[in-house]
Formats: sequence, C-alpha cells, structure tokens
Amino acid sequence: MRFNNAIPGTLLILFALAEIAYAATFPRLHGQNYGPDLFPTLIGIGLIVCGTILIFQGIAQRATVPLIQIGDWAQDRDNVLNVVMVLGCIVFYILLSDSLGFIPSSLLILTILLIRFGSSWRTSLIVAIATTFIIHTVFAKVLLVPLPWGILLPVAW
Repeated sequence: MRFNNAIPGTLLILFALAEIAYAATFPRLHGQNYGPDLFPTLIGIGLIVCGTILIFQGIAQRATVPLIQIGDWAQDRDNVLNVVMVLGCIVFYILLSDSLGFIPSSLLILTILLIRFGSSWRTSLIVAIATTFIIHTVFAKVLLVPLPWGILLPVAW
C-alpha cells in the first residue's frame, strides 16, 4: 500500500498539534521562563515543519501518485487474513492482557501466529515458550517493567 505524501504529512501535523497541546498542560516552574513543556513543543514544531514539507511534496506529486494505491498483496486473501490476524492479536493483547496475563497471552498469540505463518505445532510451541520467557525475563527482571500476571498471579515469581 502506498500513500501520497500529503496523507502522512497531514497525520504528522495532527500528531504534532496534539503533542503541543498536551505539553501545554505540563506544570510551570516558579520563576522560570521555560518549563518541562519546552522540548516537547520544539519537537512538535519540528514535526509540523516536516509534515508541511510532506504535504507540499504530495501536492507536487498529485498528478503521478494517487492518494492511496493498494499493492498487489491485497489481492491475495491469505495476505489480507495474515494482516487481520496480526491486528486482531494486538487488539486481543490490549483488551485481555491485564486479566489473562502476559505469559498466557504471549504464548497464545505467538503459537497461533507461528502456526498461521507455516511453522509446525511443535516448533511453534517451542519458539513461543522460549520467546515468551526471554521477553518476560528481559522486561520484568532486567528492565524492571512490570508485566501483567493475570491468572498466574498466585504463582508469580
């Protein structure tokens, strides 16, 4: 899928405006001319400049590049199903990871996707188990990022 530069440019400007608006809610420091909102605001201004450049490029290319051009991959139902499954797994994790927990969610998602993409059941389970425990160890023990335990809270280590 290909987009004319005007579309991501517009999205970039909208994101930058939201970022600047959020940064404006940061508390002011007493006696300072600038505060914690300075750098996010400067970054937002830079993003607005980049978005404006993209929009001008998109306008200049409008005769040769359509707004949206769907690639050949979208003609294959298997490819579309793969994209839908990945997006569905992301939504599944967002909605159920707190109640189900990271480990069961990750095992389920990785196993399903690996099988869908052509791995055998055995290989999928082995890779899913190894990957889940490596990710959990790195995030929870090394980086100290708390991952949801969900149904495994009674046996949390």
